[in-house]
Amino acid sequence: MIRIIAAAVVLCAGAACAADYPTRPVNLIVAFTPGGPSDVLARIVGRQLEKTLGQPFIIDNRPGGAGNIAAETVAHAAPDGYTLLMGNNGLLATNQSLFKKLNFDGGKDFAPISLIGSQPNILVVNPKLGINSMAELIAYAKANPGKLNYANSGFGAAAHLSAELFKSEAKVDIVSVSYKGAAPALQDLIAGHVQLMFATSASVIGFLKAGTLRPLAVTTLKRFSLMPELPTVAELGLPGFDATTWHGLVAPAGTPREVIDTLNRATVQALKDADTLRQLHDLGVEVNSSTPEEFAAYIKSEIPKWAAVVKASGAQVE
Repeated sequence: MIRIIAAAVVLCAGAACAADYPTRPVNLIVAFTPGGPSDVLARIVGRQLEKTLGQPFIIDNRPGGAGNIAAETVAHAAPDGYTLLMGNNGLLATNQSLFKKLNFDGGKDFAPISLIGSQPNILVVNPKLGINSMAELIAYAKANPGKLNYANSGFGAAAHLSAELFKSEAKVDIVSVSYKGAAPALQDLIAGHVQLMFATSASVIGFLKAGTLRPLAVTTLKRFSLMPELPTVAELGLPGFDATTWHGLVAPAGTPREVIDTLNRATVQALKDADTLRQLHDLGVEVNSSTPEEFAAYIKSEIPKWAAVVKASGAQVE
């Protein structure tokens, strides 16, 4: 009898009880500081998931290590659906080639739930710099090597590699200044301590509307639908330039399929909510949900793509 009860407990700890998920608060880990794009996205989507699933989604900010601290935490967490990661291309794809040694595998150690959306990075400058176009920026940088500083919101993040790719293709010498997240980086950019930045649309769109920062170009191959008047880097003289930031939810590998399906349905429903869509669009996010299989295939395709960018940039961390 004892063995039968023990077996039932073990079974209930896995897929057999997944139909009841969630029965307690869910920890949603964000790899960056409060106020940054990933944090804001997590809070918007998390609030809607709370309404659908009836349990709190607690935002847990764990910045540092280019996001590896947060990603490793989730990769090694119990695969029960109560520890999730707001992932992006940096955490799940770029870091695989950027770091020589990681304690997790972006393509194997996570169970993808759904893509949430994508954002171009936008090349922005402090208006006091007096530069009004990308051509002027390149000309100034070539005439003044090493005198311009760009804010790096996280080593190895898409914004950082966008800048490094830009430096390589434009053949300019611009110095990187590292910050722990977009919020402090933007504060120094606005204050004039650094002169430019490749930042996600979500983090700068408010400053662009206010005229606090000046946009020069977007980093996607096609123009950004929410700012169609802004040209692409490729249009302005660097053909083929493409560096997009995407966000999506993942759980630890081995999470029961029933739990993944529950979270996927709730996420897709959240991204159809009119108020959620408005908030995400206001942040400059092009919403795009997916099935778990579609998101898994996308992550796997991004790993070699960003490996090529890392190699071209020469950036690597021991």
